[in-house]
Order: sequence, then structure tokens, then C-alpha cells
Amino acid sequence: MDFMLDQQIASQPEALGRIPAQLEVPALDVSRPILFAGIGTSLHACRVAAHWLYTLSAGRIQPLALSAHDLVLLAPLTREHQVVVVSHRGTKRFPGAALRRAREIGAYTVAITSIDAPEPEADLVLRTCPGEQSSTHTVSYTSALAVLARLVGNTLGEQGHQFLAGLQEVPAAMEATLKEPAPVAVAEQLAGREPILMAGFGLDAITASEAALKLKEGTYLWAEGMETENALHGPPAAIRAGMGAVLITPTHDDAGRTSTLRTALQALDVATFTCGTESQDNLRFAPVDLLLRPLVAIIPLQRLTAEIARIRHTNPDAIHTDQEPWTSVMAAYTL
Repeated sequence: MDFMLDQQIASQPEALGRIPAQLEVPALDVSRPILFAGIGTSLHACRVAAHWLYTLSAGRIQPLALSAHDLVLLAPLTREHQVVVVSHRGTKRFPGAALRRAREIGAYTVAITSIDAPEPEADLVLRTCPGEQSSTHTVSYTSALAVLARLVGNTLGEQGHQFLAGLQEVPAAMEATLKEPAPVAVAEQLAGREPILMAGFGLDAITASEAALKLKEGTYLWAEGMETENALHGPPAAIRAGMGAVLITPTHDDAGRTSTLRTALQALDVATFTCGTESQDNLRFAPVDLLLRPLVAIIPLQRLTAEIARIRHTNPDAIHTDQEPWTSVMAAYTL
């Protein structure tokens, strides 16, 4: 069984290859506070962008990544802020409301959304890729990351130019990753297990959260993504036989915590697999610059979602809206 999800996953190198050549992205003002806002997958992209700015500026810039819901209803906001709102289709309630609130206050606004989304209420609109047919979003996530990378890179001068040079290598790394064998064997061992823990260190923790969301949407299994160290604090009390786990293997020193977590999971009879750049990893992706890993490390985990969906006969394109009672329940509220 093939899904629209499969086509979207495969389209990512081409989609990213188009963005740097076509998109003109101005710099943000580093003297003013910066807020990134989104929901779900878009919020994960915002968290990555905030990490990029903070790391590349050596901590001089301290942006925040907030839920668009929080930004509308709770977060302090002034006319000095620069507000970057990321969305897929541009039609959800709170990302649009976040832009309206920021504009009413007089803040500078940037909307990052798909090519065919309605025109947002923003000072600057940056388009990513055509809207996805599958509701388990993939290419719109990595395309948003590529646009955010351009925004970050152009804001940071020479340091940013080096970062953007690395971005040019990402489509080829994606292509190499897609040439890896489909993760059928891992999918077969995880398809009957629940919940599934996804964990990573540093930026890989955000990838773990995004992967967990894909698993929920596409396979209807409960999954949770978290930072590796947090997975060792408290959560082991709830870990038990019958669960599954995927740990993203770090390429830099994490004080041995990924190895410690893996040992603990295996001792508790959890089916545990790794995702990384080495031959011994169960799921593999091509190596890229450390900061750009989120664009590539997510691909084998997207493919894992598709393979588990095939085994479980779920529909990642509809994310359960094609079956009752989910059809009625999810239609009863407005996103």
C-alpha cells in the first residue's frame, strides 16, 4: 500500500533544492526581541530556529519559541518584538490570531507558510512548498526549516554565511538518506508495541518530539519524544515490557547518557533501536553539520511511520479522520 505520505517524504530533497535559489529573505534586527510561534510540527520548526539563533550568536541573541496559542492568550508582547509565525496551510485559528495580535500592537511580523496558503496578515510573507495532501506533514516541516535557516543565516552576518553554506549540502544528504533501505524490519518489531519512546540529545530532542508526533498521526500508536536526560529522570518508573523506543545517536559527547538510557530500556525489556549516522545504527541518515541535523535526521523516522502504518493498516494521510468516532470527534472543534 502506498500513501501520499510516501510521495511527500521522497519530495523533500527537490523541495529544499528550490528554496535557496528562489527565496529572498531579509535579516531580522538583532537589537530587538525575536519570537517564533507555531503549533505542533510548526512549533518544532520554531524551536529549531530559536536554537540556531542562540547557538550561532554565542548566546547574544536569546529568542523564544512559543505555542501560537500561548502567544495569543498569555505571552507579553510589545511593539519592539519581531514575531515569526510558522504554519502549514495558513488556515489554523491561533497562528492567524498571533499575527493579528502582533500587528495590532505594532510588532514586526513574518509569516512562513505554504505556497498555496491564503495571504497572511504579516509585514513579510515567506512561502515554503505546495500544501501537502497528507495530513502527516513532512516536506512542509523541512521546507519551513530551510526558510527559517535562511532567515537565521541572513541575520547573523559572516557566521550566518557559513551556516548557509552548510545548508547547500542538505538536499544531497537527504537523497543519500532516502537511498537507505526502508526500515521494514524495525517497523515490524515496533508495530505491536505501545507506547513508543523517542529520545535525543540537544537538537535531536526536537527531532524526537517531531518523530513522536508523526507516529501518533500516522500509526495511531501513542509515542512521546523527550530529551535523553529527562528520559532518565522519573519516566523509568513507567517503563515496562511491551514498550518500544528509538534513540537518536549523538555525534558529540553526551556524558554517556544515551548509552545509559539504552541499557536501562533493554533491562526493562523494551524493544530499543537507534537512529544515527553510523553503520551499526538501526535507522541511518547521512551526516551533515551538527546544527542542520534536524533537516535530515527526521527522514528515517518519517519513513518508519509510513512502514508501521502499512503493517497496522492505518491511514497517515487522513490521521484517523476517515473513521468513526474520530471523524465526528475531530470535526466537532476548530483548529
